[in-house]
Amino acid sequence: MKSTSINPRKSPKQARARVTFDAILEAATRILQDDGLRKFNTNRVAEVAGVSVGTLYQYFPTKEAILTEIIRQKRKLMLDALTGATQDMAQERFEETLDKLLRAAVAHQLRWPKLARTLEYAEAFLPLEHETDALKVAIVETVAAFLAHHQHDTPVQTARDLVGALRGLIESAGLSGETDPAAMLIRARKLSLGYLR
Repeated sequence: MKSTSINPRKSPKQARARVTFDAILEAATRILQDDGLRKFNTNRVAEVAGVSVGTLYQYFPTKEAILTEIIRQKRKLMLDALTGATQDMAQERFEETLDKLLRAAVAHQLRWPKLARTLEYAEAFLPLEHETDALKVAIVETVAAFLAHHQHDTPVQTARDLVGALRGLIESAGLSGETDPAAMLIRARKLSLGYLR
């Protein structure tokens, strides 16, 4: 697969174009959430979005480009939520900021559980290794900065361990069909505090 085939042909500049672009992504997200990759193709996305296939192709050359844009948007939402959770850490107790970080992580995974699984599967065949690595580094750096602020030893290694453990816990819960963020938050907090102390 050529690397250009996973990128949009163009970014919408005008409001009307932005509406069309977003409608395509929303339709694609609905299809992926309801049916996974089984019924995911450009014709189906165009139909659900209420646009012609030609209009879709003005923005996205392939279905892989649509998948990639959704993955990038979801990743940005998650990273923004995590960095936002730490923005007031200088004025907060350790547990307050930790809870914000955990809520952001749990909400991201449980908001679209089936979609999250589908996108993770799609990531395996899309050439996104560099972006995935950069995201992992950014997440670990965010958590490490929080730990360093509270004078934890080896903040980067501890952050890496904690992120990995929490991801396993949250993904496992999502795969088993859990949808209760409050219950998941309790377990995530227990895991985090047990490890950090």
